[in-house]
Amino acid sequence: MSVPSLSLEGKVAIVTGAASRRGMGRAIALTFAEAGADVAVSDLVVDSGDRNLCAVAEEINKFGRRSLAIQADVSKKGDVDDMVRQATDELGPVDILVNNAAIIKISTVLETDEDSWDSVMDVNLKSCFLCSKAVSKGMVERKSGCIISISSMNALDAVPARASYNTSKAGIIMLTRSLARELGSYNIRVNAIAPGAIRTDMGQHNRPGTGDKHVEIDPEQMKRMEAQLLARIPLGRMAESSEVASAALFLASDAASYITGHTLNVEGGWLA
Repeated sequence: MSVPSLSLEGKVAIVTGAASRRGMGRAIALTFAEAGADVAVSDLVVDSGDRNLCAVAEEINKFGRRSLAIQADVSKKGDVDDMVRQATDELGPVDILVNNAAIIKISTVLETDEDSWDSVMDVNLKSCFLCSKAVSKGMVERKSGCIISISSMNALDAVPARASYNTSKAGIIMLTRSLARELGSYNIRVNAIAPGAIRTDMGQHNRPGTGDKHVEIDPEQMKRMEAQLLARIPLGRMAESSEVASAALFLASDAASYITGHTLNVEGGWLA
């Protein structure tokens, strides 16, 4: 019996929400490129602060792979259709989609206004629907494809003051199961990843008390908050983005050829 391959040689992937220098999207895109895939990366913000989408595309090129940086608002159908068309025209038919784009707004249910709720749902959940629908048309024709959506441990353990985020990430799990049922007969696999506490820029800035904005927190306060967080994690540490990327590589590869409709928890035992 041969060992299943993690190679993505000859594959074309799209990864959304990939501009952040410490984000999961960037880590996934670079891991896919190292495994042999050509990768189109997209984000709403192309170059600002800790985000630089073109720099990510250049890093992909260093692996000898083709890349494409696409500015897109994945909560809008027109932008999504243009993104998939550009990726297909430049790189070829899309074999792998990673729905990673997300925002978080920290407030209680009673504090959350309608516009805030809608924006989180649009970016986190509606985008998965739009992107999955856009790429699945070609996948159905070719009877081959893989879709991975990034959910969250928050979908399974309702962390306070994150009602809109928790709900959007829970919706991703059900959308994943629904798509897996509908697309399985076309040999298209659809799975989700539910990360726990990850060292990303969004995770570091968006802590309780910071509202919706990226606000630096006092280092001592951050230490206290992290200590409380780590006390709940059996492995005793936060994860790196590369560890989520490894899970995504597994699900995208032939090693996961009989896995669909599944949510893979990458949370260090938080839910154990």
